[in-house]
Amino acid sequence: MPAAQAINAQLRRIPTWTVYVAGLVPFAWIVWLAFSYGLGVDPVKELEHRVGKIGLQFLIAGLCVTPLRRWTGVSLLRFRRALGVLAFVYVAIHLLVWLVLDLQFRWAEIGADILKRPYITIGFAGFVLMLPLIATSNNWAVRRMGAAAWQRLHWLTYPAALAGATHYLWLVKSWPLETLIYFGIVVALLALRLPLLRRRRPA
Repeated sequence: MPAAQAINAQLRRIPTWTVYVAGLVPFAWIVWLAFSYGLGVDPVKELEHRVGKIGLQFLIAGLCVTPLRRWTGVSLLRFRRALGVLAFVYVAIHLLVWLVLDLQFRWAEIGADILKRPYITIGFAGFVLMLPLIATSNNWAVRRMGAAAWQRLHWLTYPAALAGATHYLWLVKSWPLETLIYFGIVVALLALRLPLLRRRRPA
């Protein structure tokens, strides 16, 4: 694929740090809107929802890296770690906004919501699944664990992404088209991974 090779050559010239910078631009814009009263009548909820959706978008972007390379030859593998880190950052901000600004550290209410509200339960579960991923998103962890074990651990990306998409779907009670599209994209991307996972499963 000559076109893919040309694109990959251009991509190799892009420093990884530029992905982090570009990935934080949406958050900077949201902060600007917050301080300029541009988030509507309920700015806390709007902030919470916006950063959560961006976190899901970065999770989806990370899931797209392998199918994109397989079908087009365009490789974004150099940037997959950055996409995962950015996904975690936005999901963590989403959680912090809920804890600090929305519920204001009312721990009894927070615990009750996690246990009794399914969309919060599955969203929190997705965040917990991301913790070992962010903790091992470095070269030292790959060397320490070995490439095979590290890769198996990072299969947690798949249930984490599914949990995030389900959280978004259940959060909006009327199930508008947007939430269904996000959920469908995640399910489709995970379905594409199943043959690879079966081949890599140890006997």
